[in-house]
Amino acid sequence: MNPASRPSRSWTRWGAGATGVAACAVCCAGPLLAVLGGIGAASALTAIWLPAFAVLALLSVPAIIVVRRRRRASACGGDTGPVALGLPAVPGDSAAIAARSDRPVAEHQTPDL
Repeated sequence: MNPASRPSRSWTRWGAGATGVAACAVCCAGPLLAVLGGIGAASALTAIWLPAFAVLALLSVPAIIVVRRRRRASACGGDTGPVALGLPAVPGDSAAIAARSDRPVAEHQTPDL
């Protein structure tokens, strides 16, 4: 076979590269541009309103500390007594249920917990 009649392989590589660039543009370029645009907008707002953002950052530190302390206090406290689960009573255990209740329970009756 003559070397001049053989097709060039460089076009195949260029075609694969162009296909990859097109797939990236369809799939990833939009979200990447949105993220980069958001970062750019945030940096522009920060440059314009830097004193306001500095005050907001300084005020958020004590607010975060107060919220965390309140959450810890409410998480540690709680009712330590028995909790009624609303489960049906065991038929043979009516004596134990009557001992916990202020009214007597008959053998055939399901108590209201």
